[in-house]
Amino acid sequence: MRSSTLRALKRAAELTRQNRLTEAMLIAEPVILTADEYEGEEIRRWLLDHVADFTGENHEDSKELP
Repeated sequence: MRSSTLRALKRAAELTRQNRLTEAMLIAEPVILTADEYEGEEIRRWLLDHVADFTGENHEDSKELP
């Protein structure tokens, strides 16, 4: 994944945690839409691996709850 793409995703995560979803989408959407199939797959994996970056929650702990 290009470093510019990763920076955009990290910034979008930061904005999402601040409840600034519109701004987050304005940053993330262009890099997602312009990614080729290989980078698109890397983005998908990164997003799945970093869900907590967007929610601010620790999903490992929430899986242990009843």
